[in-house]
Amino acid sequence: MNIIDSSCWIEYFHNTSIGGAVLPVVERPHELLVPSIVLYEVCKYLLSKTSEENVMAFIRMMHKGQVIVLDSGLSISAANVSRRHKLAMADSIIYATAERHNAVLWTTDKHFDGLPNVRYFDKTR
Repeated sequence: MNIIDSSCWIEYFHNTSIGGAVLPVVERPHELLVPSIVLYEVCKYLLSKTSEENVMAFIRMMHKGQVIVLDSGLSISAANVSRRHKLAMADSIIYATAERHNAVLWTTDKHFDGLPNVRYFDKTR
């Protein structure tokens, strides 16, 4: 299973080389988990960059994966992840979702670099 972090979805939207690297994950939606917080972050970003019609098309594409809703158990796991790894709320929810589902997290966010089951892309290279 895989989770594409908001940062990599945005790279995919902009058709960057990192976006190309996550393309194989996007093309296997049966192996894709989409935390609901990622839907929020991507939608918020895209609303400032493109038309609402394009945003909704992109969100529909993301929905081809399995959307994971934040429930009480995941909230508690995220609090523990935040404490253990010093992550902010949204990042701890995303990483707790990856841990719960034994998924690889694809991201450009530096604070995930070095954590287990993370595929980190350095944007500064």
